[in-house]
Amino acid sequence: MRILLALISSALLMAPGALAEDAAATYPNRPIKIIVCVPAGGGVDTVTRIVAEGLHQRLGQPVVVENRAGAAGNIGAEVVFTSDPDGYTLLAAQPAPLTVNPLLYKKMNFDPAQFEPVAIMTSIANVLLVRPDFPAKTAQEFIAYIKANPGKVNYASQGIGTTSHLTAALFERVIDTKLVHVPYKGTAPALNDIIASHVDFIFMELASAIKLHQAGKARILAVATDKRIASLPDIPTLDEAGVKGFESGTWNALAAPPKTPAPVIAKLNKAVNEVLQSPEAQDHFAKINLHAAGGSPAEAAAFIKKETEVWGGVIKHAQVEAH
Repeated sequence: MRILLALISSALLMAPGALAEDAAATYPNRPIKIIVCVPAGGGVDTVTRIVAEGLHQRLGQPVVVENRAGAAGNIGAEVVFTSDPDGYTLLAAQPAPLTVNPLLYKKMNFDPAQFEPVAIMTSIANVLLVRPDFPAKTAQEFIAYIKANPGKVNYASQGIGTTSHLTAALFERVIDTKLVHVPYKGTAPALNDIIASHVDFIFMELASAIKLHQAGKARILAVATDKRIASLPDIPTLDEAGVKGFESGTWNALAAPPKTPAPVIAKLNKAVNEVLQSPEAQDHFAKINLHAAGGSPAEAAAFIKKETEVWGGVIKHAQVEAH
């Protein structure tokens, strides 16, 4: 009887691992759904559709993209968080719902830290974009101007807690001046008011800003990267302009519900990396000024943790109130 009980106990202990391996061996055997927590047409959505097509080709199953926008990504993230952890429902998200939203929302029905990161899909630099008639013509002049006029210069953002907001809040702290925040509901209305000179500046991701800069509808004065950007060789970094070490970018990630089996995550990660490294995806990304990221699930988890710490500190220092 003792031997029988020992065998049963051993089988029970081995069962989760064996089941996970079996699940990975047959995964996927039906369509996969990726929920994008932003509206259709934005950067995250565009990247996800490129990746989804590549996954379909490599995994042999349809990969359906569904947009569930709202509450800075919380609505879509909650749907995935509460889905079965079987690899058939995934989340494509911008930073907020995977990092700092618990600091910005009093009530949330999921814990970002419990998601299983699959991979960082792409990253993109932020740039300092000013209205077309802003008096400063260079980054150095801009910094001197806002320091000489505390509380008189305003900046747009895509909303409270977004990368554009937090980057400006960090910038305000680093250069030691006072700025006025004008939050918008998304990228389009914020950029429309930059173009119309209703607001002074915004920290915006390169893909959206460069078209306006090239068309003369707004001006990029500096890039928030450690090196100059190849497509903007004449534009200095903020470090070169005197804001030492200042960097900011945005990114998007693919994640699975908590407790999704590691072998399933590994199979997804391998396929995602193959897509990101493919000539087709590289060509798409180059056209929209995106950088393919990739890497292991562990690297994605470490990156997200670091981003949470950095921007969480900015939120607390800027005393951004949860709502």
